[in-house]
Amino acid sequence: MSSKTPYKVLCVCLGNICRSPTAEIVLRHYCDEANLNVMIDSAGTSNYHPNKAPDSRSQLHAKQRGYDLSALRARQLIHRDFVEFDLILAMDYENLENIQQLMRQAQQEFGASRIRAEISLMSQHDPDYPQQEVPDPYYGGQDGFEHVLNQCESSSQAWVQVFQKQFNPQSEQ
Repeated sequence: MSSKTPYKVLCVCLGNICRSPTAEIVLRHYCDEANLNVMIDSAGTSNYHPNKAPDSRSQLHAKQRGYDLSALRARQLIHRDFVEFDLILAMDYENLENIQQLMRQAQQEFGASRIRAEISLMSQHDPDYPQQEVPDPYYGGQDGFEHVLNQCESSSQAWVQVFQKQFNPQSEQ
């Protein structure tokens, strides 16, 4: 990876109004804190909320921790994302399957050699939430939004460690 070209990460959930915008902002915070050249975005596998702001409850709970989601707008995952992004992080297993299916369609559209995205679970490397789904808080209570923040913070810190090793392998010596 060139130091001028950012590594591009896309966080994906179903509607792109609760979990993935939270993951986007939290992961961006930790990458910026670690001075990593990483660009983060988010999307949903569905088109339920095009151009809508994140859920007001997600915004409220995030703001209480110092994260601002207000500028984000929902969008749907598209085939071009598999060409544009290096890593796509799924919030749960159902979205992981949907992302994999969309990637196969993108491979047919663009050719397998043009697909650069790797796909993983948000919690893939998280020691506190090992390979656990980030639960959808939309139909639950306030504690669900707190759980999403806790898990996104923990998983983001784990990804930052992965990125640091990936971008600076000599730092392990």
